[in-house]
Amino acid sequence: MTGPLNGTFAPNTGRWVVCSKSPYTGIWAESNCGSWFGAEVKKAGYDGLIILGASDTPVYLEIKDDVVRIKDASFIWGKGTYYTTDKLKEAFGNEKAMVACIGQAGENLVKYANIVSEERAAGRTGMGAIFGAKKLKGIIVKGSNTNLEVADESKLKKAIDKARESVRSAISTKVLRQFGTSSGIEGFNITGELDIKYFSQAKWEKASKISGITMAQKILVKNRFCHSCVIGCGRRVAIKEGEYKTDEIEGPEYETIVSYGSLLLNDDLESIVYMNKKCFDYGIDTISSGGIIGCLTHHFYLGNISLKDVDEIIPEWGNIKVAETFLDKIVYREGIGNVLAEGSDFFATEFKIPQDEIATVNGLEVTYHDLRSNYGMAIAYGLGGAHKGPSHNLCDMYYVLMGIPFEEIEAPTVTLDNYAENEEMAKTCSIMMDYRALYSSIIMCSFCNPLPSQVAALIKHSTGLKFGLDEIKIFGERILNMKRMFNIKMGLTQADDRLPQILLRPFSEGGSAGRSPNFEKLKNLFYKYRDWDPITGKPSENKLKFLNLNLG
Repeated sequence: MTGPLNGTFAPNTGRWVVCSKSPYTGIWAESNCGSWFGAEVKKAGYDGLIILGASDTPVYLEIKDDVVRIKDASFIWGKGTYYTTDKLKEAFGNEKAMVACIGQAGENLVKYANIVSEERAAGRTGMGAIFGAKKLKGIIVKGSNTNLEVADESKLKKAIDKARESVRSAISTKVLRQFGTSSGIEGFNITGELDIKYFSQAKWEKASKISGITMAQKILVKNRFCHSCVIGCGRRVAIKEGEYKTDEIEGPEYETIVSYGSLLLNDDLESIVYMNKKCFDYGIDTISSGGIIGCLTHHFYLGNISLKDVDEIIPEWGNIKVAETFLDKIVYREGIGNVLAEGSDFFATEFKIPQDEIATVNGLEVTYHDLRSNYGMAIAYGLGGAHKGPSHNLCDMYYVLMGIPFEEIEAPTVTLDNYAENEEMAKTCSIMMDYRALYSSIIMCSFCNPLPSQVAALIKHSTGLKFGLDEIKIFGERILNMKRMFNIKMGLTQADDRLPQILLRPFSEGGSAGRSPNFEKLKNLFYKYRDWDPITGKPSENKLKFLNLNLG
């Protein structure tokens, strides 16, 4: 799906989203992606594509404005996303067409396979496995309409100019443009927010070797911008010599650098670039795949699995070659890879490992902002059942705690303590969750935001809807509660709003030494502010009525 601003030049609105019930978690799934694919869908005349049913044989979808064809994909089945993209464009006859496709991971129904478009990925919750189950290899689209209809073109242009300038002038924009999403690695290592050695180590003396600063100094070629982006956080990198020598390719984002770097104690940045490319080609989520390999390594060293269990291959901290071997096994479901392809929870069940020792919530691997240094992330992860599972983007409290202003929607910044366990923390997390729920619906990038009032103006003048700060709040809250009710219908209960002990055990050193959030206290405060039932976890009837949600 696209959003109402997609295809315009409103800042950071080039993203598109894939939604379904997750084959991985069994609850609501959505994964959004950058690149230019969404804008091309809009130019072809569509707000989105709803794909029903499944094919008996491999196919792809070809769209050229109002001409839509389902075509044979046998010539690209079994191939990676780079080859697939090239061959689809060649068959289409237009290099400027946009492609979204799966690799071998999606074909083999790896539960956390993703969909890749121009070295960008709809990465989480297994949307690539959905394509694979449908035997849909990919979609290629080219549109010709560059004059998208909006409610008030003149006012929208003024609102766009104002919002773009707001984003362009932000300090966070300058940092992301210069150092990318991994700009915070060295700082996070100091504060304790960097996840290391599968959540078991507080700090790492080699963190600077894989940082955004090091990337900028050693291998960065240029920035990359998604459609309508004014930030350019994307990294185009090249490695001139050595084992991982490569021409210009997409560099890894923060989450990938952690999952194949600090989480595995791998300090070789060039090898992370290589693994990032390999994951793109396979069409597999780097967060989950790296997390699962880290989980395997951690439990091997604890003695919870044997050498025989792992196909006589010793998982070894810092050994990226071994990690690559396990990744290959996962994608092709070979040996232990067939277990790991089902995810961390399945792995734990198979080897009788306690759930408290697996870094997942709602069946999904957590992302990499350690909650012991940022208690807001405890709510974002533990209450992931309000959305798609644990994600830093669910309420990105690190932005609030950095002092980035959200006062227009009553989310305090400078007054909030990282380690607060009070009503203010619960309120702020709730407000930010609602705001991000709106963002995921209009599909704006969560980096370097315009002011909420500027976002409201963009929506108002593009759609013609009455839209101000009140609507920003109510629409976001409605969206989030609707997803919560969907998840409850899928069987989620308040008992699923939990955090495993591996994420809560306090460290004796580092920036978060001695710290661990009281999650049950935060959860109760969150439920109270939300007006959710403390027994069932459901929004109250009064809340649903207030939000005009009649969900049956």
